[in-house]
Amino acid sequence: RNVTTSNSKKVERNLKFNRPATEGQALSVKHRVGCEPGLPTRRGIASHTSPGSAQVQRGGQQPPVSVRHASLLEHDSEAPDHQHVPNGVWVIVGLLNFIAYTLDGVDGKQARRTNSSTPLGELFDHGLDSWACVYFVVTVYSTFGRGSTGVSVFVLYLLLWVVLFSFILSHWEKYNTGILFLPWGYDISQVTISIVYIVTAIVGVEAWYAPFLFNFLYRDLFTTMIIACALTVTLPMSLYNFYKAYKNNTLKHHSLYEIMLPLVSPVLLFVLCTTWIFVSPMDILEVHPRLFYFMVGTAFANISCQLIVCQMSSTRCQPLNWMLLPIALVLFVVVSGFAPDSETLLLYLLTAFLTLAHIHYGVVVVSQLSRHFNIRPFSLKKPTPD
Repeated sequence: RNVTTSNSKKVERNLKFNRPATEGQALSVKHRVGCEPGLPTRRGIASHTSPGSAQVQRGGQQPPVSVRHASLLEHDSEAPDHQHVPNGVWVIVGLLNFIAYTLDGVDGKQARRTNSSTPLGELFDHGLDSWACVYFVVTVYSTFGRGSTGVSVFVLYLLLWVVLFSFILSHWEKYNTGILFLPWGYDISQVTISIVYIVTAIVGVEAWYAPFLFNFLYRDLFTTMIIACALTVTLPMSLYNFYKAYKNNTLKHHSLYEIMLPLVSPVLLFVLCTTWIFVSPMDILEVHPRLFYFMVGTAFANISCQLIVCQMSSTRCQPLNWMLLPIALVLFVVVSGFAPDSETLLLYLLTAFLTLAHIHYGVVVVSQLSRHFNIRPFSLKKPTPD
């Protein structure tokens, strides 16, 4: 199958001149010919090569291929047909998602009922929500897939950012107005996701592959709902509440620079990660989409948590989050070509570093706030004096 992509041409050129293709190029071509991400298929090696490379093989000259690349193609041709996620898993996920959403909605009422409401509870609540945003979107990966009837990894990346910016917009609003308004879009999305999980368990994932209206696919409905919710509910309500505070002269910040300060780091994170996608030699988003999404979501969660702390303490938001530095450093290494065969390793190391750093930040902040308010993070009992 002739695939007209830059990476497939690189593989073909490498085979013609007896150069081994890099694993990233082979994986990229593999994903572009229709294989599900991370799932084996019965397609033979010929489906990964172009006519030019086939001529080289027919001429009796076997192109040298790395052992890892050869084992990858052998496994790809001999592995049994892949299986979908078991239906029972979808039931469990649907119930857990609904329980998590319900508890997320009643925790504040419980705190006020027990007279234990503190800023630490707000940080716990919304800080964990900021990290959970990535999971809500990426689960679509396993529901709709990424084939001709699924969602492409780049479209899903953009949809992830629609959700992330919707989240940060609400906290940008509180940073400037002092009031956190949570639109109904979040509630609608959580109920919808739970229903989709349960329905998937009943009808199977194959049901989402067929058009439900003319040629309009379910993935198109999903994309439309996310974008429409952001543009018709979240954005208008945040701007309207900001305008009301401006008219009533109750804004906490008055200069344009101070008002837009919380959005600087999220925008830079988007620019850095999107640049990495476009300049990646191995097409990093195609090869490791879930890991890339998680890296983005973790850095975003840290930015959000620091903004939440600033709005709670009425302090000035820092223009640049420090996590942008290691991301920019990795991007520089990728663009400069210093480590052309280590892009996957760099992504793994970066993700692990950001995850550990974010967890460390959360533990330190919770410990400091607990001592400041003389409370225990997971108990209503007051600490005993030493």
